[in-house]
Amino acid sequence: MAIYPIRTFGDPVLRAKAANVADAPSSLQRLVDDMLETMYEAPGVGLAAPQIGISKRIFVADVGDGPFAMVNPEIVEVSGSWTFDEGCLSVPGHFWPIKRPGYAKARGTNVQGDPVEYEGEELMGRVLQHEIDHLNGMLLLERLPRRTKKQALKEIRESSLGLIDHP
Repeated sequence: MAIYPIRTFGDPVLRAKAANVADAPSSLQRLVDDMLETMYEAPGVGLAAPQIGISKRIFVADVGDGPFAMVNPEIVEVSGSWTFDEGCLSVPGHFWPIKRPGYAKARGTNVQGDPVEYEGEELMGRVLQHEIDHLNGMLLLERLPRRTKKQALKEIRESSLGLIDHP
């Protein structure tokens, strides 16, 4: 198995909508295995293919109940509201309070092409939304209010240049 470098903020692949997957299950299983290894090594709870430079609609996750993968997923239902300090492997070391629906349901297929559905509240719902955002070319920064986003971009620029003052 291989561990891929995770693409970070500024990489154009993170802004592009990923293409639907039509690959053979054997090639997808290898990709899923590599993505899971990369996600665990990072460490994270979810990883979308664009985050490793592969513009395909597939993501892996493990919110504590064991790993799973979704191919060509779509959010089909959301409800409620939950604000949580959300981070992203593509914006390492940064977390912001982001308000999202507290519940989400997603449908897609597994690696073998069989229909699957995952749903959940709080962390599971957030991971489904976050990873599918990646597949749609959207980073968590787009979920921030305008003023917070402006400050977040400043923080990212400063941290990437090593200019943040430490108390």
